[in-house]
Amino acid sequence: MKIGLSYSRCVRDIVDGKVDIDDVLVIIARTDFDPNNNEQWQGIWQGYAGGSDANMMRGFFGGANPEWYGYKDEDEDKFRSVSIELWETGKLHQPRKFGAYPSRRPEIWLEAVLPSSELANNPAAKKAWDKFQTVAGLTNVDLDEKYK
Repeated sequence: MKIGLSYSRCVRDIVDGKVDIDDVLVIIARTDFDPNNNEQWQGIWQGYAGGSDANMMRGFFGGANPEWYGYKDEDEDKFRSVSIELWETGKLHQPRKFGAYPSRRPEIWLEAVLPSSELANNPAAKKAWDKFQTVAGLTNVDLDEKYK
């Protein structure tokens, strides 16, 4: 299971196929938006994708890091679909909605190990954990016996 520490970089990894959305426990973002709100989404897309080439040449990114710069306009739907799925499954945590302002972290993903009691009580977490175990086994990763 993965805990993401950057909305833009985590969504990019999911869109690029580097991380399976089912392996995500939560993404702790520094954002405060609803991906279903068209106006708010346009601000996110313009900020992270960089907007127009004219804005890019002037170095204007709307205050965001242009983590999605270079993706084509037709890729916007992929980014928004991932964002909506994260939102609707409760995997997008935005501390700014509650008055907290976390700092940007250099890490993108943390690996999480769930206790057996959580796996027994949470079918979605169990399914994701089982998938992780399968993939880890295929990649010759040595899993700690107590976490199998």
